[in-house]
Amino acid sequence: MAKAFWNAAAPIIAVTEKHPFLVAMVDGTLDLENFKYYVLQDALYLTDFAHCLRFMGDKMAGLDDEVSKRLYEFAAGADEAEKCLHKGFFKEWDIDDSDATPMPNTLLYTSYMIRICSTQCVAEGLAVLLPCFWVYMHVGKCMLKLREDLGDSVTRPPQFDAWIDMYGGEEFEKEVKDYIAIVDNLAVTSDEMTVKKMQDHFIMSCKLEHMFWDQARTLMKWPDIVENGNS
Repeated sequence: MAKAFWNAAAPIIAVTEKHPFLVAMVDGTLDLENFKYYVLQDALYLTDFAHCLRFMGDKMAGLDDEVSKRLYEFAAGADEAEKCLHKGFFKEWDIDDSDATPMPNTLLYTSYMIRICSTQCVAEGLAVLLPCFWVYMHVGKCMLKLREDLGDSVTRPPQFDAWIDMYGGEEFEKEVKDYIAIVDNLAVTSDEMTVKKMQDHFIMSCKLEHMFWDQARTLMKWPDIVENGNS
């Protein structure tokens, strides 16, 4: 059933896997400042993502304690393993992320994710979180292949390789497949309207994933909104 969501979003994903930001990470042409911007925003995103997973775990408690436990483990993975990678980068770069501000597309994505998880059923909540797992694994695999194809013809900062290794790696793939299975099991027991909503949320999150990398490529900032005195 989750595969149907993927197929529905396939045109978006096909563009995302070739996103200029991601390709530039592999071929070494991405400016390090853009990557630093991305990592700061992603760390903020992961905090809310982990919160949503824990909230879904709370909702599943008593309904399916095994799934509930697994969701808490996914949350810990986002909080610990993934953010540990980010924290390591911050230490290497001597960056203090304590006062980082969510940029527009970060806030757009996390607000949508939190709203669905907070106000809709568990099946919809888990579906809105699925692209963060599945799209990252997919682009990670695509980036691994491109890196292999390029071989020693290019060089890139070690942080780029560390990121590619994590999201293109077998350990992350296992986590993603486990999460897909949970969404699948919920989808097959949900009514037609709920499944349609799950698919809609999946597609929207795929769009927001693409926009998240757009934001990092352009170093998007909040606009300065001030009165110009002529009105």
